[in-house]
Parts: sequence; C-alpha cells; structure tokens
Amino acid sequence: MAGKIAELTGMFDRVKDQSGRNIAYMWDNYTSQRDSWVEEYKERRNYIFATDSTTTSNQGMWKNSTTMPKLCQIRDNLHSNYLSAIFPNDNWLRWDAYDKVANSKEVRKMITAYMRHKMIQSDLRSEVSALLYDYIDVGNCFAEPEWDYGTQSVDGNGQYASSYVGPRLRRISPLDIVFNPMAPTFEESPKIIRYIKSIGEIAKLAENDPSWAEAYAKTKEMRSAAGNYSIDDFHKALGFSVDGFGDMKEYYGDQYVEILRFLGDYYDSEEDKLHQGKEIIIIDRSITVGMSDITSPVGVGNISHAGWRKRPDNLYAMGPLDNLIGMQYRIDHLQNLKSDAMDLCVHPPLAIQGDVEPFEWAPEAVIQIIGEGSVTELTKSVQGMAIAEQEITLLEQRMEEYAGAPKQAMGIRTPGEKTAFEVQSLDNAAGRIFQEKAVTFEIMLENCLKGLLAEAQLHEAGTTVPLMDEELGFVDFSVITNNELVKNGTVRPVGARHFGQTAMIIQNLTNTMNGGLGQLIAPHLSGKAAAALVEDVFELGKFDLIRPNAAVHEQAETQSIANTANETLAVEAETPGVAEDETEQ
Repeated sequence: MAGKIAELTGMFDRVKDQSGRNIAYMWDNYTSQRDSWVEEYKERRNYIFATDSTTTSNQGMWKNSTTMPKLCQIRDNLHSNYLSAIFPNDNWLRWDAYDKVANSKEVRKMITAYMRHKMIQSDLRSEVSALLYDYIDVGNCFAEPEWDYGTQSVDGNGQYASSYVGPRLRRISPLDIVFNPMAPTFEESPKIIRYIKSIGEIAKLAENDPSWAEAYAKTKEMRSAAGNYSIDDFHKALGFSVDGFGDMKEYYGDQYVEILRFLGDYYDSEEDKLHQGKEIIIIDRSITVGMSDITSPVGVGNISHAGWRKRPDNLYAMGPLDNLIGMQYRIDHLQNLKSDAMDLCVHPPLAIQGDVEPFEWAPEAVIQIIGEGSVTELTKSVQGMAIAEQEITLLEQRMEEYAGAPKQAMGIRTPGEKTAFEVQSLDNAAGRIFQEKAVTFEIMLENCLKGLLAEAQLHEAGTTVPLMDEELGFVDFSVITNNELVKNGTVRPVGARHFGQTAMIIQNLTNTMNGGLGQLIAPHLSGKAAAALVEDVFELGKFDLIRPNAAVHEQAETQSIANTANETLAVEAETPGVAEDETEQ
C-alpha cells in the first residue's frame, strides 16, 4: 500500500507545476471565502422553486405544508419587465462614433446591421434572459464574448452545412467564477473561471495548439494510470477533491476535464517575479497549459459583471430577493397556521366525558352515551384567520415594493380617477428603482457588445448581411468583412434608457405646449424637428409615416384627382351621345 501511495504521489508531482498548484490553491481559497454566500443562494433557490414548505428551511410543526410562491412570482415579474425594457423593439442597438469618418451614415448602417444580424443568429436574447435570471436570483451576473468557429456537417445529399459562425455571448455561472471580493473594482480583481470540457474537446484543441497537445498527453497519462490505484490510495496521496466530481479517483475515472482560467496579476514565487495582466490556463488542478498576455479591449479578459445592489467594500452584490426570504417565511407560516386553524374549525376536536361507546365521527353517526357521559366540540374562533389573511396580503404588497417591481408595471391601476398623463407620471415615479436597475444591467451589456464587436473586428472573414435601403425601400444584401467593422466607435444598447425617457419627453412637451409657455415658443418651434422627434420616440422610421410636408403633397394630389374626376363627369354630362349611350345600356 505504501509503495502505491508513493508511486501515485510521484506520478502526480511529475506532471504538476508551481503555477498549477498556486492557482488551484487560489481557487480553493476564494471558494471557501464565499461558502456562506453560496449557502444563502441555495436557500433562496429552494424557495423560488419550492412546491411545498417541506423543501425549504420553513419546515414548521403544521399539518399543512403549503408554500405561497410569492418569491417566484416577483422573480418572473422582474424578469419579464427587465427583458422588455432592454429589448423594447428591433432598434435597441445604436452606433456611437468617435470621429468624423465613423460618424458617416454608411458606417452606422453597416455596423448596426451586422451586429443586429449576428445577435439574432446567435440568439442573444436567450443568453441575456439567462443573465437576467442570475441578476435577479443571485444578484450577480457574469458574461464574456467569444468567437464561435462553428462546425461542419454533411447532409444526406453530400452537401456541407456549417453552423453559426460569428461572435457569441456566453453566460458564466456565478458558481463557476471566483475573485477577490475586497478588490476596489471587479476589473482590478484577479479572477478564476472554471470550465468543464470532455477529453474529446481537449483533443480538438490539441490539434491546433502545441501547448494543449502537451497537456492532452499528460492528462491521458494520468487517467490511464488511475485504474491501478484504489480510492484509499488517492485519499492518502492526493488529499483534495474537484468540485462536482468528489474525490480524485472519481475525477480521473471520468471523461471530463476541469479547466481553470486565471486572469489578472500573478506572482511567481519560484522566479520571484510579478507577472501583470496574464491569462493562465490550468487543467487537472496541476498542469499549466499556457501563459499569455491579456489583450482585451474591454475589462480584464473580456469578463463583464453586473450587481443588483452593491455592498460597501464587497464585490458580491445583493439581489432583489435576498432580504425577502424572511417575509416569504412569514407568509408561509401564516398561511399554514391559517389552514390548520380552518381545519380545526371544520373538523374540531371532540371532548369526551364519561362513558361513551366507540363511534365514527361522521354525518348521521350514532353515538351511544352511557350514564352521564357527553361528547362536545371544541370550537375555535375564526377571527384569527381573517387577521392572518390581511397580514399575508400586506406582506405580499410590501415584497413587491421592496423588490423594485411597482404594481403599475404589472398593469394594476392604483385607486382614483386619473388622466392618461397622470397615470404615466405615477408610473415613471414608481418605477425609478426598476429603471435604474435595468440601466445597470444594460451598462454591463454594453461592455459585452463592445467585446463582441472586437471579436468580429479580429476574426470576421466575410458574411452576408441584409441592409435596408431607406430611399428605395427594399432590402439589399452586402458582404461585410472585418475591414468594414474596424472603425473608431462603439455599439451601445439603448433599450432600457430609451424605455424610461420616451414617454417622459412626449408628456413634458405636450404639457408645455398646452400651457402659456407653449404659446410663447410656438412661433419658434420647428414642425419638421417636432415630427422627427415623434418619429424617433415612437420608432416610426420603418413605417415611413413622417416625411417633410408629406400631408401637403398628398392633399394636393388628392385634390388634383378629385378635380380631374369632376371635370370628366362635367364633360360627359355635356356630351349628348355619351349620355344616350349610357342610358341605352
């Protein structure tokens, strides 16, 4: 046994290196620091997806075990409203130029058309939807852009078919990334991202990269030799485990490989040297695949982060549901307490005094009482149930408000008669928390889009993109390469910011024009500029509704056609032959 342990230790020490050990230790250290945060998330997740109170920490002594899915309803409400705010229409993306060349109409149309086309093909909306669930459930969401090289397949006719090729946004699970929570900013913090890939995927990487080829050979060596040792050998020789796999025996017996990707500044104790801005890839928590400089146009390693409610001196933000767990606990407690009390009222316990023959408590049951015995119902008051119901309703209303999801957003009108503008004004005021949190997420999405455009500028060899010809009104198809995409500017999502501003602009302008101030400024107001404002605010460009003096030209055309028709009728009425022929017919 001792010889096997020594052999196993020697084999493991032969393939591992100092960088691999240090980064694996750093992963374990950062992971242990956030254990309490992960446990809180697990409890919250149990409440969100609970079907009864027995699956949550709220396991009381009640006969009933009902859970009121209020947290789940708030989650779904926030998700649907955030998603609608970020993608209110097809024109949620805008190009902001940094110089005169990039500000041309052709550049703007080409880049926005390319990005919208690729985002639809890569199903960006679904990935953003998953990120929003992290934003709500965990309070933190992480994403990174990448270039998808696609895969080729052969159909039944022998034709090659390629899958999607282009920039793609990837969600990073909050449980698969660790960082220093005490760092000043997320960008400055060193971070480690965990990936799980199959041995086949590692072999595919090894075909084009010599560093992966060496790592592939080493990990195959370890897995082929793992069968010669028992679980006890691994426990004694390698006293650590891999998340999701258990002990090292199970890990090396599986067909999947854990990859740790380190991003940030790294100190090498062997060389006594500080490496700044490095990307280091580790597999099997022991083998360094490669070390390279980070060449990222956005953040550190293109990793973007958004937090719902920031904590002081802690990068792990709170979510909208975090401090609602106690209220959910209280709601379930009151609901089951009320249900048990109602059961006691409908089926009260019986007080049996004296000699009473055994009986079944049922309608029309016969109870034989001997001597001075008696059977009495122990009735309960229903007043407590009404109080519990009122408290549950009040708690649910407060939870909506605390989560930043105003009732107006759910289509529930507050009491009182109001005009349309009063309703809009109240909605905008009540939804400021919601709008601010939506914009916070949108800022993270903006960083992601910058990274996606950078990937396209680096890798795009040429793709066909539909372009709308605004003058002729038809769709043309153009081939765009990375040369056309390399411009001095950036792409920005403007859905959430547009969402909160459009109604307010129209409302304020209408109120101003209807007042005394409107009469003073009316002579100086441009009708064409106002028409352009309405077209932009209501996204009417694709309908071609607003054109300079279009109504004047159309009215003149209509009047001209009417005059021509009247003249034709008058001529026909004055021509006897035409009138007689029409009469005979």
